[in-house]
Amino acid sequence: MPVPWFLLSLALGRSPVVFSLERLVEPEDTAYCSPGLSCHLWDGDMLCLPGNIVPAPGPVLVPTHLQTELVLRCHQETDCNLCVSVAVRLAVRGHWEEAEDEEKFGGAADRGLEEPRNASLQAQVLLSFQAYPTTRCVLLEVQVPAAALVQPGHSVGSVVFDCFEAALGGEMRIWSYTQPRYQKELNLTQQLPDCRGLEVRNSIQSCWALPWLSVSADGEDVRLVLNVSEEQHFGLSLYWNQVQGPPKPWWNRNLTGPQTITLNHTDLVPCLCIQVWPLEPDSVRTDMCPFREDPHARRNLWRAARLRLLSPRSWRLDAPCSLRAQAALCWQALGGGPCQPLVPLLPWENVTVNEAREFPLLKGHPNLCVQVSSWEKLQLQECLWADSLGPLKDDVLLVEKRGPQDSRSLCALEPGGCTSLPSRASTRAAHLGEQLLLDLQSGQCLQLWDDDLGALWACPMDKYIHKRWALVWLACLLFAAVLFLLLLLKKDHVKATTRGRAALLLYSADDAGFERLVGVLASALCQLPLRVAVDLWSRRELSAQGPLAWFHAQRLQTLQEGGMVVLLFSPGAVALCSEWLQDPAPAPGPHGPHDAFAASLSCVLPDFLQGRAPGRYVGACFDRLLHPDAVPALFRTVPLFSLPSQLPDFLGALQGPCTRRPRRLGERAEKVARALQQALDSCVQTPTAPGPGRRMGPEAGDQT
Repeated sequence: MPVPWFLLSLALGRSPVVFSLERLVEPEDTAYCSPGLSCHLWDGDMLCLPGNIVPAPGPVLVPTHLQTELVLRCHQETDCNLCVSVAVRLAVRGHWEEAEDEEKFGGAADRGLEEPRNASLQAQVLLSFQAYPTTRCVLLEVQVPAAALVQPGHSVGSVVFDCFEAALGGEMRIWSYTQPRYQKELNLTQQLPDCRGLEVRNSIQSCWALPWLSVSADGEDVRLVLNVSEEQHFGLSLYWNQVQGPPKPWWNRNLTGPQTITLNHTDLVPCLCIQVWPLEPDSVRTDMCPFREDPHARRNLWRAARLRLLSPRSWRLDAPCSLRAQAALCWQALGGGPCQPLVPLLPWENVTVNEAREFPLLKGHPNLCVQVSSWEKLQLQECLWADSLGPLKDDVLLVEKRGPQDSRSLCALEPGGCTSLPSRASTRAAHLGEQLLLDLQSGQCLQLWDDDLGALWACPMDKYIHKRWALVWLACLLFAAVLFLLLLLKKDHVKATTRGRAALLLYSADDAGFERLVGVLASALCQLPLRVAVDLWSRRELSAQGPLAWFHAQRLQTLQEGGMVVLLFSPGAVALCSEWLQDPAPAPGPHGPHDAFAASLSCVLPDFLQGRAPGRYVGACFDRLLHPDAVPALFRTVPLFSLPSQLPDFLGALQGPCTRRPRRLGERAEKVARALQQALDSCVQTPTAPGPGRRMGPEAGDQT
């Protein structure tokens, strides 16, 4: 964000007030008075010894107003110096006292006070002048006629001194008082113009070779451009002009012109001033403070200000410039929120920068902080004691207010205000009000401040918080135990869901073409994903364990994991089932060593006969190979699907009720259907010999 330098340009774009000065031709100092008064200037400079203020028993002359005027004292037309003319307005204070009254004061301080009433009044007026590098003090004798003493307290006229020679661009201070001193001196401080502010600067030879300085802005930087002739030597100084104490130097260089000095905008503060002068004996120095009214410089000043703890009870506000600010203590709660000022119990105090301050605390506390405000706006806040006493504590601040007749009241400082104790309010301190009062009486609270108006106490809340947290932790542990048990119960289900649901395919190996069709279906189901078990892929285990043992192991694992047993009906499978239904204990036939379907019927039929099949079994047959009505009625008590025409419903039954993304399931069903249709067409068009060890029943022959 660019700096609002237009405000700065207003401060720098115009010259200071331009003076058109009167010229004096007198080479010596002179003094003159208003009509009716007589005055005399003592020769030579005087030693200013103000002395003590003494009482005024009779009429005395006192200065009432001090006024200055800038003039030029010229020796030639082009050889002039800046000079300050001073006018002092005088008045009479007090009355003539009787002689016996004067004796009470041990005689008059001035013998002239003992003269008759018709005598004139005489006084000495001292003027002290200070402006670097000049310091002078002159004495004027003033005589007031008796006629002017008729109305004491009224002005009797003025005395004018011409004049004090001064350097350009500096600051002058003038004091005026009468001798003996009957009251405090009058004083005046005034900034003297430099060569830029003088309309007659061509008459002052020291202005002819003065380096000219301008300030410009370039983005985030500030440039000091010194328009100096080539090879001219000059001095440049940057300093902080502080009200309290002498100026504090920052940067000082002897340079050769012309020059451009670049400053960062963050270095600008209101009291940053620039002084430039030619490197010549007794040269005139030009001072300017161009950033005094710039708002960005004021913000930089507050950013540079720092609060610092000096001792357990004293602190200091460090800043490069003077600040008009107030400070007060506040209490910062551990839970956050704004820091609450302890006003009016501990009121706001005016702050002087770079000077130690002290609050009347008995003890320090990390939750005590210092707030600094300017024009009712909070500028700084620091918890100084936290650096030495550790982090914020979970303490509550009790405020004790004392009234007449030893009356007192207690309240707990909370974000919503100060809660009276005891109280029925719904706040933390109100709930623990009785315990806090007992802690205060038993000496468990730390007293931070004590005065006739009241006291401050910090009471710890840790023990109450620990009791509450113990119940909370107990509830959390109980909840975690219940959650852990639920996770253990769901572990197998989640594990199965992650790996895919299990499906055990049972079929009768009627011929090689049908086995290829079953293999295509099993491969397609693995892409859903489903974990498919089929004897076609487990011939080694079948040979080692036997068909019946292999089937028992696969069926048990599939049902424990919530899977499904799929009965694929073909003409051969229908014939085998019919034989089992007609004769529950048929004689074993010449089954092959890998015929798991025939071996499984001894376990499958009891499940159907006893009603345990629904939810565990599902049936399927293939279009154009077997009509669903050819399947025995007992096996139609579970869902029976014709493939691939009813493939989406078949896949949905295998994956269960928690199937997600039905649209994606439909897309996969289309892929499975295309692969299955191609294998089915091949099986129907190319008849093959029956598989080994398989008997073809009469129903099967009719279907084919």
